Amino acid sequence: MASISKLSKANLAAASFRSSSALRSEPKLSLNFRTGAPIRKRVSPLRLSIQRDRVERSSLVVRCSEQDGNGAPAKRTALHDLYEQQGQSPWYDNLCRPVTDLLPLIASGVRGVTSNPTIFQKAISSSSAYDEQFRQLVTAGKDIESIYWELVINDIQDACKLFEPIYEQTDGGDGYVSVEVSPRLANDTNGTIEAAKWLHKVVNRPNVYIKIPATAECVPSVKEVISNGISVNVTLIFSLSRYEAVIDAYLDGLESSGHDDLSRITSVASFFVSRVDTLIDKMLEEIGTPEALDLRGKAAVAQAALAYKLYQKKFSGPRWEALVKKGAKKQRLLWASTGVKNPAYPDTLYVDPLIGPDTVSTMPDQALQAFIDHGTVSRTIDSNLSEAEGIYSALGKLGIDWNKVGSQLEVEGVDSFRKSFDSLLVSLQKKCDSLKLVGL
Repeated sequence: MASISKLSKANLAAASFRSSSALRSEPKLSLNFRTGAPIRKRVSPLRLSIQRDRVERSSLVVRCSEQDGNGAPAKRTALHDLYEQQGQSPWYDNLCRPVTDLLPLIASGVRGVTSNPTIFQKAISSSSAYDEQFRQLVTAGKDIESIYWELVINDIQDACKLFEPIYEQTDGGDGYVSVEVSPRLANDTNGTIEAAKWLHKVVNRPNVYIKIPATAECVPSVKEVISNGISVNVTLIFSLSRYEAVIDAYLDGLESSGHDDLSRITSVASFFVSRVDTLIDKMLEEIGTPEALDLRGKAAVAQAALAYKLYQKKFSGPRWEALVKKGAKKQRLLWASTGVKNPAYPDTLYVDPLIGPDTVSTMPDQALQAFIDHGTVSRTIDSNLSEAEGIYSALGKLGIDWNKVGSQLEVEGVDSFRKSFDSLLVSLQKKCDSLKLVGL
C-alpha cells in the first residue's frame, strides 16, 4: 500500500495547515466485494429499454475507512479503454479521508476528482478521520468556518499530490482535483472572485480546479478568475443558454489575461444531467399524454448531446484559432450528476450515451462501478444528433421551457449546497462546544 510521505505544504498567509492523522498513520484500503448486484440491459443513446436481470459478479467498492484491505493492484478496466480509445476522462465524484483510498481507483483508470459542499458535509460529519485535526484547530482558537476550510484544503492538497503524476504525464490535460468556493457566494460576483483567488493561493497546487457556480452573477466571476491565470471548474450548468455564456466567459477571460502563453490556464464546464430528467419527468407525468410519457428519461441525454454540438461549434473558427496560437486549451465538457436517481432506469444511463472525445465524465460510486462492470466503450455523444434535436424540440412543443427548467435546477442546486454547508458548520460548532465543555 503506497502512502503519501512527502506532501509539501503551502506557504499560507491566511492559515496554517497540518497533515491529517490519516495520512501520517499510513492507513490501508478497505476493499469490499459484492455479489448479486443488478445489471440492466445496455441501451441506445436516446432510447430506454429496461431489463431486470441478476447475475453473480464481483466489483471493487472503495470505502473511506482505515480498515485493513488486501491492497491488490487493480486490473485494466473499461475506464482505461474509455480514455485511450474514446478520449474521455473518467473522474470520481467523491472525496474523503484517508485520501489514499483513492489509490485503487487511480489504478483502475480514474483520472481526477470532483468535490462539492455536500460531499464534504457527508465526509466530515460521518467519519472520525477528521477528529484529530479538528481538535488541534479548536485548541488553536480557530473559528468554525476557518476550521471547515482547513479540513477541506488539507484533503484537496493531499488528493492533488496523488493525481500530480497524471497531471504531469498529460502536460496539464488531466489529474485535477476540484474544490468549490463557499455556496454562500453564489449570487456575489466580487465575493466569488476574491474567494477563488484565496482558494487558489492557499491550496497552492498546479492541478487544483476552483469550482465556481454558473449563476448569472458568477459567470462574470469566471471571466475575471480565468484572466488571472486560475484554472476553473464551472459547475451547476443546466441549460444550453447558460452553457454558451460559460464558454464565452472562458474565451473572454483568456483574451483579457494578457498572457502570451495560455497553456497552463484550463477549465471544464460541468453540465448536469440526471437532475434534468428528475424534474422534466415530473412535468411530463403531470401532462400525462402518451406522447409526454414516452419522453420520460430522454430529456437529459438529448440536451447533453446538443451541448456537445455547441461545444464543437464554439471551439472552432477564427476567434478560437487565434487563442490556440497562444497555447489555449479547450474548456472541456464535464458530465456531472451522472448517478441514476430513478431506479427504473439503466444504471449507466448517464454515462454510456455521453461518450465523446475531449470530455470528462465524473461518476459517483454506483455509476463508476456500474460502468466498470458492464459499461459500453463507444463514441455515442453525437451518434444520433437528429434524434436528440427531435426530443429537445418535442419537449418544447409540450410546453417544457428549457430555460425555466435550467433556472429552477440552478436555484435548487445552489440551495442544496448551501444547506449542506450550513448544516456542517452547525454540527462542527456543536462538536466544538462539546470539546470545550470537557476541557478538550
